[in-house]
Amino acid sequence: MRFKMVYLLSAVALAACGQAAPSQPAQGAASQSSERPFTTTEVAQFSSPWAMAFLPGSGVPLTQMALVTEKEGKLWLLDTATGKKQQVSGVPKVKVAGQGGLGDVVVHPDYAGNQRVYLSFVEAGPNGTSGAAVGYGRLLFSGPAVPNGPTAVSLTDFKVIWRQQPKVTGDGHFSHRIAFAPDGTMFLTSGERQKFDPAQQTDGNLGKVLHLTAEGAPAPGNPWASKGGIASTFWTMGHRNLLGLSFAPDGRLWETEMGPQGGDELNLILPGKNYGWPKASYGSHYDGKDIPDDHKGRGFEEPKVWWNPSISPGGMMIYTGDLFPEWKGDALIGALSGLALIRVDINGDQARKADQWDMEMRVRGVDQGPRGEVYLIEDGDTGGRIFRLEPKR
Repeated sequence: MRFKMVYLLSAVALAACGQAAPSQPAQGAASQSSERPFTTTEVAQFSSPWAMAFLPGSGVPLTQMALVTEKEGKLWLLDTATGKKQQVSGVPKVKVAGQGGLGDVVVHPDYAGNQRVYLSFVEAGPNGTSGAAVGYGRLLFSGPAVPNGPTAVSLTDFKVIWRQQPKVTGDGHFSHRIAFAPDGTMFLTSGERQKFDPAQQTDGNLGKVLHLTAEGAPAPGNPWASKGGIASTFWTMGHRNLLGLSFAPDGRLWETEMGPQGGDELNLILPGKNYGWPKASYGSHYDGKDIPDDHKGRGFEEPKVWWNPSISPGGMMIYTGDLFPEWKGDALIGALSGLALIRVDINGDQARKADQWDMEMRVRGVDQGPRGEVYLIEDGDTGGRIFRLEPKR
């Protein structure tokens, strides 16, 4: 708490002098590397890309195909080898405003058998309200998928299986990231929609990590199952704006979360835990009011890593490839305001800051390709690119 107050006073003083506040992370700094250990190749350009997912298959020509969402409601099939892209039809109608629109895209673990593709998106409600939703459809190709590309691609029989409750006013903190567990159940982030208190309440699903079946029902054995109703879908609570979600090879689930003014977090997601928002944070309110940073003493789970000042963590993945063996099992995090790619070293249930590479762009998402190459999604409302990272030779 003392650090936060000192930092705020320093920031105010420097702002009055027209200088930037110093970057003084309270929890150990990552090494800011001027030299990147990778090459960067532009793959394709989009309008407002948000997420991507590779299509699994038995050969490199098929697995080089990825789905890419654009926030304004378009889904694309991208050949990452050539940069060629084709629009996918059958996408649900989305509400585009502020942070809202078409969000995550994830393929079902048994995609080879059912061709299911899951999308998260924002839908309009009554009286100017909105909320996130998740659904799935079958991805169908007309014509060969490779090498010349399909003649048409469609998402058919789309079915909505989950909705944020309640729908509220405002256009922020939808979160809606999806991750499938090894057992085929689905984990989903639901932001608190900038409403604060719902993150600590059990009569709605805002500010939670949810655990669902692939059909959107409460997964068996959830921590709040005895309460019944909507609480039976909760896995954890006390969250703000959760924009990264990924399983490590050992089965542990990790999540990145935007704090308020400072206090961005990397969390190990454990069943039944409360992560404290808005009662505890290593950040401060935008009006300068302090927030208690005593998590453990107040009964809340501590973040494993946190940043102050903010980096604005976007998408995150746990790397499992072979092209960058020194990254294996580590978190790769896209930083929006931080304009960086960040590596956090993960060892079991522990994590520490490792590397931070300046990318000179807002990094919305991070994904892994079939050979272990890494893809970055540039954030932009009027234009964003996808880049491929490969080791320097």
